[in-house]
Amino acid sequence: MARLKPSPTKAAPRKLVLPKPVLPRKTVRRAGFALRYATIATIWTAALGSLVLLWFTWDLPNPVSAITQPRRPAIVLLDPAGQLVARFGDIAGKVELPAQLPPCVAAAFIAIEDKRFESHGAFDAFGLLRAGILDIAHRHVVQGGSTLTQQTAKTLFLTNQRSLRRKVQEAILSLWLWRHYSRADILGIYLNRVYLGAGAYGVDAAAKLYFGIPATKLSIAQAAILAGLPKAPSSLNPLANPQAAQERALQVLGAMLANGAITQEQETAAEAELADAASPSSQSSWFALWTMQQAGALIPEGVDATLATTMNARLQTAAESALNTAISAEGVALNMHQGAVVVLDAKTGAVRALVGGVGDREGYDRAVLARRQTGSAIKPVVWLAGLQAGMTPDDMVLDAPLSLAGYHPKDYERTYRGEVSMREALADSMNTAAIRILLRAGGARRVIAVARSLGLDDHLPDNASLALGTGSVGVMQLAGAYATFFNGGNRVTPYGFTAINRVPVTNHDPIAVVSPALASEMRDMLRGVVTGGTGTAAFLPDEFTAGKTGTTQNYRDAWFVGYAGGNIIAVWVGNDDNSPMNNVTGGTVPAQIFKQVAAAVGGG
Repeated sequence: MARLKPSPTKAAPRKLVLPKPVLPRKTVRRAGFALRYATIATIWTAALGSLVLLWFTWDLPNPVSAITQPRRPAIVLLDPAGQLVARFGDIAGKVELPAQLPPCVAAAFIAIEDKRFESHGAFDAFGLLRAGILDIAHRHVVQGGSTLTQQTAKTLFLTNQRSLRRKVQEAILSLWLWRHYSRADILGIYLNRVYLGAGAYGVDAAAKLYFGIPATKLSIAQAAILAGLPKAPSSLNPLANPQAAQERALQVLGAMLANGAITQEQETAAEAELADAASPSSQSSWFALWTMQQAGALIPEGVDATLATTMNARLQTAAESALNTAISAEGVALNMHQGAVVVLDAKTGAVRALVGGVGDREGYDRAVLARRQTGSAIKPVVWLAGLQAGMTPDDMVLDAPLSLAGYHPKDYERTYRGEVSMREALADSMNTAAIRILLRAGGARRVIAVARSLGLDDHLPDNASLALGTGSVGVMQLAGAYATFFNGGNRVTPYGFTAINRVPVTNHDPIAVVSPALASEMRDMLRGVVTGGTGTAAFLPDEFTAGKTGTTQNYRDAWFVGYAGGNIIAVWVGNDDNSPMNNVTGGTVPAQIFKQVAAAVGGG
């Protein structure tokens, strides 16, 4: 049997093995270097980025705590009728939701600050682009692109500093606000926290400060005034500059009209209301600052305080107006550039008005701090000393040339009348008669003692020149001294407030220092000054007026201090550098100012 041969086994196909690509060694090395450098660059970029972020955010405030950040305590001064005199510190009103306010309030702020507020997010790309184009075209910043969200972030957390760092922080905080609050919430936070000038934070505080009403009662014109303030709250508010506030409000009304928030008829009506709406409610800084200084440590620390003051708004306005008008009308021609006025109640010493100068009402208070020679305004003190020494208004005194150790006083008119009564000598302000009365009263020291009893406690010369007014006193002091002649003989101490937070404060009670009979005689003699003497320019036919003129050497000071309607009105004009005026006497400009204020006293 034949042996079968096994069939040959089919061999498995071999795999095709391609040779591995071999990168050039230089390429591999370069790739390694690139990877290493990229890793190092990434690490350094992250590190530098972290440092930059840290630099932008290391002092970033805690948003949650910043929203409830406390404000400075507010101190509010009210007049006897409960009307606002002034306020210091920060004042925040009632928190009002936008839905609780008249629609015109939110509309006014949106129209002028962020007209696309309802359509964009935390940022307004279109607004930023528009602002950037304008800024580039004008080569300086002319328009901002901040949204109300950004402004809220800045208001709550940041300062007004212009820097890249502050803008980055503003952006971060804006995103935080947008994430945590709704659009309505952000608008509400803004309206309740935005600074609107004069220490007022939020629309309710500003409405009460500027208009005397809550924010829920704001008109379109009033809302436009408030909405115009964030641009420059210190210089555009009605108390600082009513005209500027009105002009800015016109821009707001135009923006509201363009934004469709109001009709043309509403815009026209609001424009007509602007002048009254922007009128300041208070112009009493002189009085307010003096009262605050008087209150001093009596004001509680860390809490709001309300001071009941003695100020009469009508008299304050009249006094400021009379002095400002006189200086602006005649100041240049007469070289007369400053003045001061004090009005106080003759019976109590309560100060009704105080004007410390012309110009900056927060500057140097010439009514309280300045000391000026009185001229003949001191003569009533000399006459009172004469009465206390036994003289009477009808006693005769010689008006004739006089020589005292080489001192030769002369009358203003340089003529002499011979024997005259005390009454006539005071009415016509006779100098030589004044010295003779001083001598008969017991000399300069006796007159100084009388002056001290009336409240004139500054240094007075211990010689006969005292009778001619070479001593210097303050306007407030002299007003208080004259009160004694018209209140039955009581010395009063001027004061400006009566209560703090409705708790009465103790002021100095009047003290009897002169007999009522002698005070009455002084009152009658001072009446003669305005009816037929040097002070006739102060006479009012329908109001009892009385007082005394005063003029110092070379017309450096001119005074009129007198009485009208229960009040003492003291007026001084002159120059801070003590330069001479051009023939200004107490019987001219000061007497005219007195008369204008006295007319307001008699007005009710």
